[in-house]
Amino acid sequence: MTREEKRNLFKGLLFTSPWLIGISVFIIYPFIASCYYSFCYYSVLQPPRFIGLLNYKDLFTDPIFWKSLWNTFYYAAFMIPLGFVMCLGLAMLLNTKVRGMAFYRLIFFIPSLVPMVAGSILWMWIFNGEYGLLNNFLTKIGIPNPPNWLMDVNFAKPAIIIMSLWALGQTIVIYLASLQDVPVSFLEVAELDGANWFGKLRHVTIPMISPVIYFNVVMGIIASFQVFAQAYIMTGGGPQRSTTFYTLYLYQTAFEDFRMGYASAMAWILFIIILILTLLVTHFSRERVYYHGG
Repeated sequence: MTREEKRNLFKGLLFTSPWLIGISVFIIYPFIASCYYSFCYYSVLQPPRFIGLLNYKDLFTDPIFWKSLWNTFYYAAFMIPLGFVMCLGLAMLLNTKVRGMAFYRLIFFIPSLVPMVAGSILWMWIFNGEYGLLNNFLTKIGIPNPPNWLMDVNFAKPAIIIMSLWALGQTIVIYLASLQDVPVSFLEVAELDGANWFGKLRHVTIPMISPVIYFNVVMGIIASFQVFAQAYIMTGGGPQRSTTFYTLYLYQTAFEDFRMGYASAMAWILFIIILILTLLVTHFSRERVYYHGG
């Protein structure tokens, strides 16, 4: 390298050093450390002690681990398709040309700006079994004994799913932007060919926004398997661990029981699950995602 090239390299490293230091300290080091700790008995208070695959063996005989995994898959199985249908449907409604549309878009986007903690506390009052707004409404329309949502094993998870659907304004905005990018000429040609509303949606709109659908599905998988704050604040994992989601159990294991090695093993299992699901979605969508330049 010439002296000028060395000088340019030094300047480049100097300007990127904050990013390099940040990613090394907050991403690369924790990534490597968690991998090592997953093979150790580590209580934070004492140095880690290598135990091999014992943490992973214990996971597969831990009933709470399987319970939390089932709760998380249950949440994801409902949250992802419901979120897709609701967000796409609302985005299509918000894409119409009616008076006051800017106000309607603002109304649907505002909930996503509410901090998760504040939103969870708000929904705790809505789902309150005795004084909640939801049960008060159900009583007035003729349902005499509405459920105690957050204290009922059968309704606690659906309640958290409903609460999570409330704050999907950012996803709606992404779908809305993609819908506005669909060429109007394509829709007009389909209409001239006799396509009705559903035909235009199926054969024109959805193929044109398929990259955005793919992106939102992948992000929905990641978000669903990392659900934490809602259950931690609203139910604490109860009743009877019916809302003990995977990341909540991971948090309790690491920071309440101080079993950091065990929690690191759980984190790597979660990483593998999300990776496998993402690869599956990518594989099955390979021939169904249309890119304009493809």
